[in-house]
Amino acid sequence: MRSIRTRILLPIIILIIAATSVILGTTYLTSPPQTQVNETVKGEVALPKPITAGTVSVEEALERRASIRNYTDQPITMQQVSQLLWAAQGITRPSWGGRTAPSAGGTYPLEVYLVVAKNGVEGLTAGVYQYIPQRHEITLTVLGDRVSNLSAAALNQSWVADARINIVIAAVYERTTDRYGERGVQYVHMEAGHAAQNLYLEATALNLGMVSIGAFNDEQVQKVCELPKEQKPLYVIPIGHPRS
Repeated sequence: MRSIRTRILLPIIILIIAATSVILGTTYLTSPPQTQVNETVKGEVALPKPITAGTVSVEEALERRASIRNYTDQPITMQQVSQLLWAAQGITRPSWGGRTAPSAGGTYPLEVYLVVAKNGVEGLTAGVYQYIPQRHEITLTVLGDRVSNLSAAALNQSWVADARINIVIAAVYERTTDRYGERGVQYVHMEAGHAAQNLYLEATALNLGMVSIGAFNDEQVQKVCELPKEQKPLYVIPIGHPRS
């Protein structure tokens, strides 16, 4: 009796298994497992320690400071990147987080991004990096050369595309307006100006050229750099070795 049941049930089981395999196989072929093809590779990059005793005086840097729009193809060094980002928003008072640029109420609304062209920085992959002042490092947020897209967002200003790096300064207004109300908007703009002037002086001391740009499409810059929606771009700043 048992053998009869086995002979009857075994073919049925085999048919069920075969049918299930076909169904699963068809499902896999028509609807493969979802994968994020364009997944951004993220990683943290420690920056060299900033040098705080330079050879160019503040007075000399002020006298030499100028907006420069023509650059060579010579890459920027990691030490230069370190100096520039530190000048913009680096920590100078570790005990409480004070930075190189003054901030109303210590609210620090600014976020600084480094947009690196292909072969723009020695030893650094092209992409968009966020500066983390607390650790003096950068974090890759967008992989790939975005300078042409950034230039298009900046009304096709060619020096944005020609620069080896662009620094984008964005702001989270709420950090300051939550404390100071609408007056905080003005404080944020003041702080962005402080940071940009710091960059000008540091770039001059490093024999680099830069220009601060305010003419751009805000939404496009935000999209190119993939900024969080609460971060609003205020400056696009191309930097490179000036042509003689």
